[in-house]
Amino acid sequence: MFKRWLLALVARVGLIVLGLCCCLSLFYLLACKPASHGSQQPPLWSGGATSKEGYLALLQEREDSHKHYINSLTKQIAQLKEALQERTQQLQESLDKAKTKGVLPQGLESLHKTPAQSDLKEFFRSQLSQAEVNSGVKLPSEYALIPFDTFTLQRVYQLETGLTRHPAERPVRKDRRDELIGTVETALHVLNGPQQHADNIRRKHAYSPSDFIQGLTRTERDRGSVYELMFRGSGQQDFTQLVLFRPFGPVMKVKSEMVNTRGMIINVIVPLSKRADAFKQFMSNFREVCIRRDGRVHLTVVYFGRDQIDQVKAVMDQTTRETRFRSFTLIQLNEEFSRGRGLDVGARAWRRSQNVLLFFCDVDIHFTADFLTSCRLNAEPGKKVYYPVLFSQYNPSIIYSNHTLLPSLQQQLVIRKESGFWRDFGFGMTCQYRSDFINIGGFDWSIKGWGLEDVRLYRKYLHSKLMVIRSPSRGLFHLWHEKSCADELPPDKYKMCMQTKAMSEASHGQLGELFFRRDIELHLNSQKLRET
Repeated sequence: MFKRWLLALVARVGLIVLGLCCCLSLFYLLACKPASHGSQQPPLWSGGATSKEGYLALLQEREDSHKHYINSLTKQIAQLKEALQERTQQLQESLDKAKTKGVLPQGLESLHKTPAQSDLKEFFRSQLSQAEVNSGVKLPSEYALIPFDTFTLQRVYQLETGLTRHPAERPVRKDRRDELIGTVETALHVLNGPQQHADNIRRKHAYSPSDFIQGLTRTERDRGSVYELMFRGSGQQDFTQLVLFRPFGPVMKVKSEMVNTRGMIINVIVPLSKRADAFKQFMSNFREVCIRRDGRVHLTVVYFGRDQIDQVKAVMDQTTRETRFRSFTLIQLNEEFSRGRGLDVGARAWRRSQNVLLFFCDVDIHFTADFLTSCRLNAEPGKKVYYPVLFSQYNPSIIYSNHTLLPSLQQQLVIRKESGFWRDFGFGMTCQYRSDFINIGGFDWSIKGWGLEDVRLYRKYLHSKLMVIRSPSRGLFHLWHEKSCADELPPDKYKMCMQTKAMSEASHGQLGELFFRRDIELHLNSQKLRET
C-alpha cells in the first residue's frame, strides 16, 4: 500500500513539474516575441524578405533605445557635475569667510589650499595678461616705452651701451648667450613639434637654425621677457613669426602663425626739397633693393617748390627707362617745406582700395632688403606699428682721417661704436598701415620746416591701444651729410638741430682727439725728443 501511494505521489509531482515547465516556456515565448505592427503582418520567423526587414526594424528599435538611455545618462552626469561644482564653490566661499573671521576648524586648512601647479599656471597667465605682449598699453610719454633688442645667431643689436656694451656685439655674458640660444632652440622645438604639424598638416618644412632670420626681445622688470622670433618659411616670401614669453620661469608659447608677405606692398614716401644729388644717391639704392631684389614697392615723392625738380624728374625717368619700373608717384607742392605735411599728403594720395603699408623715409636714408622684410613683419593693421631705430653714420672725413682714400659706401655701413650710433632720439622713419595713420589723425600740419612732427605722431601711438615696436634695425642707416641750422628756427627747434649736428659728427672720443689735437701733438713731439 505504501509503495502504491508513493508511486501515485511521484506521478502527481511529475505532472505538476511538467505543467510548470510548459507555463514557463509559454511565458518566455510571449516575453521575447517583438511587438506586432498590425494584424496582417506575417510572423518574423517565417523566413524570406519579410523576416530580414523585421530583424532590421528590431535592431533599429534596440539601437534607438540604447541611444536614449545613453543620452539620459549623459544629462544626469552633466547635472551632477554642475551640482558638484556649485557645492564646491559654496564650500570654498564658506571656507574663505570662515578663514577671514578666524573660525576655520582645525584640520580643514588643506581644503582651502589649491594645488601648487594650478597656482603656478594661474600666476603665469596673470603675468602674460598684464605684460605688453598681445596688445599695447597706454603710455604717458616716449620715455616710458621699453625698446626691443634685435638679435641674430651671431650678434645682439642694442640701444643701451656702456663700457662693456656696444651697438652690435657678440654677447659677452654667458647667461645672456644661453638665454638667446635657448630661446631659439625652444622655438625650433615648437615649430617642429607634433602639435605644430597637427595645426598645419600640409606643411612639410622642417625648421633649422639656418631658417632663423632675427629676433626681438625686451624685458619688463615686473612681468617677464618677451621674444618675437622670425623664421623663413617654405617659400621665398613666406615667413613664420613665433612669440614666446618668459614670465620669470619657463618660456610659454603665445602664438605661432604663418605670415605670407607676397601681397604686402610698401609705399615708400619721401618728402623732398632741392637736394637733387642726394636723391640720385637714394634712387641708386632704391633700384638695387626695391626694384631688382624686392619688387613689391611703390615710391611716392612729395616735392616742395620748383627749384631742381627737373633734375628729380630726370632721375625718375631714367630709372623707368632702364628698369621698366613705373610704380612712381610725384606730387609737387608750391609751398614752404614741411616734412609732416609732405608725408601726410603722400599717405593720403594712395588711391587703390588696398590698405597699403607706409614707410616714411628721408632722402638721406639707406636701407636693405632685410629691412623691408622687418617692415612687413613688424607692422599689422589695427594692432602694431613699427618704429625702427636706425644707425646714424658719423662724418666719414673724421672717422677715416688716417686713410688715403675714403672706403666705399658699402664698406662704411658697418655697425661699430667708432663709425656711428643708434639714433634713439629720432622717430621719423616708421612703418605703419595707412588705416592706422588716418585713424590716429596723421601729422600736425602746423609744424613748418624741420623737427617735432615725428615726435608728436609717435606720442599719438603711445597714447593709443596699438603696440609700438621699437627696436634697432641692422638694415636701416642714416647717411652723414652737412647739416645747417637756420637762424629763423625757434629756440627749441634750433637747439634740437644743433644737438643733432654735434652728435652726428663723431664719437665722444673722436671729438676729444680733435679738441685736444694740439696737446696730443705736443706730447708726441716731447716723447720723440726724450728718445733722441
